[in-house]
Amino acid sequence: MATLPADISAPSRHRLTVADYRRMGETGIIAAEGRVELIDGEIIDMSPIGSLHAALVRAITKFLESRIGGIALLGVQDPLALDDVSQPQPDIAVLKSRQDFYSTAHPGPADVMLVIEVADTSLAFDLSVKVPLYAAHGIPEVWVIDAATRRAHRFCRPEGGRYAEQDLVEPTEPLACGGAMAGREPLAGVSLTLGSLLP
Repeated sequence: MATLPADISAPSRHRLTVADYRRMGETGIIAAEGRVELIDGEIIDMSPIGSLHAALVRAITKFLESRIGGIALLGVQDPLALDDVSQPQPDIAVLKSRQDFYSTAHPGPADVMLVIEVADTSLAFDLSVKVPLYAAHGIPEVWVIDAATRRAHRFCRPEGGRYAEQDLVEPTEPLACGGAMAGREPLAGVSLTLGSLLP
């Protein structure tokens, strides 16, 4: 087998910026109905939304709206502007309230109190790629919910690009926010039980 000369390096990837990504959408290179996210400069195809996934997102959104709707905003599959090369679209994001509803720019890391990802087939990707991405940008808390089992992976307290606290919450156990932190007071005491959220 032939070997490559030592001075030949592997090809490098061309990373897209958020501006590139938006232009691709504006010009139709990315279809308006396409389900994609920009993660670390790469366009990632998102899995189709199954009926259970959609139902869980609706049920969690309705529950949270009833508890914090007057003091926080809920983004459902809306973009988060994390940096120049990442614009994920979490299933649910609990955002600091703003009178303009973020009409001038997508919410950034400082605007987010909680991110919730519901996973049908994307559990491994969410845990290995998206959770570290959220930690690196200081998102205070992330829940990754396995739609099939209703088990929730909860991550809190980002420190040094990782979450200092993480646990697995069973569907019969209360899934509560990690506690009141600066800017997250609306979430203090909010708790739900995933196993009883849907019939």
